[in-house]
Amino acid sequence: MSSSALVPQVPSGGFNFSNYQRNVSLCASGFPAPKTTKTGTTIVGCIFGSREDIGVCLGADTRATSGNIVADKNCEKIHRIAERIYCCGAGTAADTEFTTKKIESQLELLKLNLGREVPVVVANRLIKQLLFRHQGHISAALVLGGVDNNGAHIYCIYPHGSTDRLPYATMGSGSLAAMSVFEGGWKDNMTEAEATKLVRDAIAAGITNDLGSGSNVDINIIRKNLPKPVIMRNMEIIGVKGERMGDYTYPKGTTKVLKTEVIPIKVEDEVVERMDTDQD
Repeated sequence: MSSSALVPQVPSGGFNFSNYQRNVSLCASGFPAPKTTKTGTTIVGCIFGSREDIGVCLGADTRATSGNIVADKNCEKIHRIAERIYCCGAGTAADTEFTTKKIESQLELLKLNLGREVPVVVANRLIKQLLFRHQGHISAALVLGGVDNNGAHIYCIYPHGSTDRLPYATMGSGSLAAMSVFEGGWKDNMTEAEATKLVRDAIAAGITNDLGSGSNVDINIIRKNLPKPVIMRNMEIIGVKGERMGDYTYPKGTTKVLKTEVIPIKVEDEVVERMDTDQD
């Protein structure tokens, strides 16, 4: 049925790739598509605590890039999925944002239908199925972390839908630098303070060793014995711009002029002719 003023055609929700072949043809004809804003990123997560008070600590930097340009210095990359489930996103900023919002709404409806807290593994299954259906066209690499009645969980979710369940995880362009910090410092039954410092050091390593990561450190702490997570937005600024110490103004004549040549430019006089009209 065609759309009209009385019966408008409501667009379907979710992702739409109907113009994908058209965009490929335009790029082949010399009309490249505009660059997306990517979160060239360092995102991490780890499990800490004992069985009685277990929790997860998630961390991310705040730089978003568009090609080689820093598009946003304070981008929020840790997204809410449920009350005690959060997700760090790397990849295209719009894809990570709307993917997590879509799963958040589905989990809320599921929670209302069940009448109880939804486990973290359900969020993992919904995200991986969504990404697998689109076969990697959604550029979203995620670190999912949360706490439920079964304990604390950290999942790596890749753009094609594959997942890993790990005690600690890193993703993004700065993931190798962050992983080196985890490999050397992570241990079982860490305290909350130790986990926070380890995540901070991992994000700082990604920021200082990866050009796509930068600006601030965001950390979320989710514990089993706390009803709400501890959100530390802009916990620390890495690589603060220093103040200019010297005076770099020089008086006129500091640089010697060796030769001066003036070339006159001849400009023809502009002649304005009277326009003929029917009134003459």
